[in-house]
Amino acid sequence: MTIAFDDTGGAGPTVVCLPMFSMTRAATTAAFRPAFAGAGLREVYLDLPGHGDTPATCRPSSQALLDTVCGWLDQHTDGPVLLAGGSYGAYLAAGIARQRPELVHGLLLVCPGVTIAPASRNLPDLAPPEAPAGWLDGVPAGLRPHLDTALGQRTPEVVATVLAALNSGGPGDDVFQQELRSGADYALPDEAAEVDYGGAVSVITGRQDGIVGYADQFRAMRHYPRGTYTVVDAAGHYLPYEQPALLRALAEDWLHRAGHGTARTSSVEVTGLSG
Repeated sequence: MTIAFDDTGGAGPTVVCLPMFSMTRAATTAAFRPAFAGAGLREVYLDLPGHGDTPATCRPSSQALLDTVCGWLDQHTDGPVLLAGGSYGAYLAAGIARQRPELVHGLLLVCPGVTIAPASRNLPDLAPPEAPAGWLDGVPAGLRPHLDTALGQRTPEVVATVLAALNSGGPGDDVFQQELRSGADYALPDEAAEVDYGGAVSVITGRQDGIVGYADQFRAMRHYPRGTYTVVDAAGHYLPYEQPALLRALAEDWLHRAGHGTARTSSVEVTGLSG
């Protein structure tokens, strides 16, 4: 089994971080490492099959990707780990908690997908926030509609940060990714299963996320009896790059509830939260 990964080698509890669809472990590191700074964790960042530097060694289905990640966890970790993910990575992390709960000590789900089919998602019906003129001028034309839909923090600085993340890491396998996204097996077979997970969970969503929204994620909280749900204003689908200070504060709370609190202090005033 070949999965490219980076391991910080810390002596503390292990947190395994899964990337957004088409993104790489380098992008995931930029998203989550600031949130975990000072927590004393062993942080592991994976490239999914067909993403970054990991070859497409499985069939193009979400279940095959999930099984590959579970196989890696079986081989490379001792006991349950903390799982963190963004978007599609969070979708897979939630699936692992349903199917292999013995592998998972806690879940940090950022802008998670709940249902794969775009038509099934409950998306916010709001006018987009104001943005300065020319805020997307540095973006390739084909990517502008996506970022216009995805971003709630609409500044050139955030755009530059997201572009850097999108362009970081290995090349991936575009054909595999397209087959995965367009195939009948993009959804996990147990996507709609009524299965509860009892570990510490934090679900963090963006109020202006036009990709997966925030309402489906709140309804999914019934499956997390120890779950905390947060919707963040001025944030969209790339929340870790849009609101890094808030993500750090919320990750600290999650680690504390999971039994891995640290003595670090945070100067963040969590005033940008609603819901």
